Amino acid sequence: MREPFSVPPSLPPRTEQPSDDHPALDTYTSAALVRAFVEDQARAAPAVQAASGALAAAVEAAVPRLLAGGRLVYCGAGTSGRLGVLDSVELWPTFSWPRERARALLAGGERAMFVAVEGAEDDAAQGAADMQGLQAGPHDVALLVAASGSTPYVLGAARAARERGALTIAFTNNAGAPLAAACEIAIVLDTGPEVVSGSTRLKAGTAQKIALNAFSSSVMVRLGKVYGNLMVDLRATNTKLERRALALAMRASGAGEADARAALAAGGGSVKTAIVMLRASVDAAEATRRLDAAQGSVRVALGG
Repeated sequence: MREPFSVPPSLPPRTEQPSDDHPALDTYTSAALVRAFVEDQARAAPAVQAASGALAAAVEAAVPRLLAGGRLVYCGAGTSGRLGVLDSVELWPTFSWPRERARALLAGGERAMFVAVEGAEDDAAQGAADMQGLQAGPHDVALLVAASGSTPYVLGAARAARERGALTIAFTNNAGAPLAAACEIAIVLDTGPEVVSGSTRLKAGTAQKIALNAFSSSVMVRLGKVYGNLMVDLRATNTKLERRALALAMRASGAGEADARAALAAGGGSVKTAIVMLRASVDAAEATRRLDAAQGSVRVALGG
């Protein structure tokens, strides 16, 4: 076991360096505190924008693997890991992406979603073992998320994923981080020091959330999960989503409520199937056949 405070001193990464902007933060009024935090959070979006080229390259590299049956495998510790879990679980209700094809590894396991598991992020061997336990392979896409870019658990998982042939994509907030070098594609979100020094749950985490949203949503659009800008591959698992499914079917097809309801019922609740039925004047079986032939793309199923 590592002795406490046995790590030799070194220059901390930018995300952990003290901010020069608010050295007297503890003297601020409530209004000034809120203003300082909100203004600093606003720097997250430009950091992601600066990394948009790398994000686009990651999407291009990921899509063929996922079309071949691969999985998205998220991996992180602490805030970064929890953001990965969040992105993974939202893909099913939003895009009907199968749960078994969106896996998440969090240092410390599932209980680390709710309580800090001390020392879990320092275990590179466990990160490697967890990735190997998923039997990551050449069709899989591993998303390795760490603000510092030096988290041992994530580095261990990255190396194991790469050894097994998976596409490895780093999401880090420090240029030149070991994680960036360990992965094939690096998304560097240079957010700099935090208002509260080292608290990367702030704008570093916000930038990670934006980047993960942009990546996974772009991938899903490329995989035919969207028609126009409509979320047509959702799963209507509650009353709100049932209303949304009906509204989407009506909007995309131009049909009235009664016809849209009938098509949704005939198509087993599938918005895509209902749209093709209504737009092409075919039954549910033929709409399903066309969608299958078009790899799920409504636009292609309708002839472009």
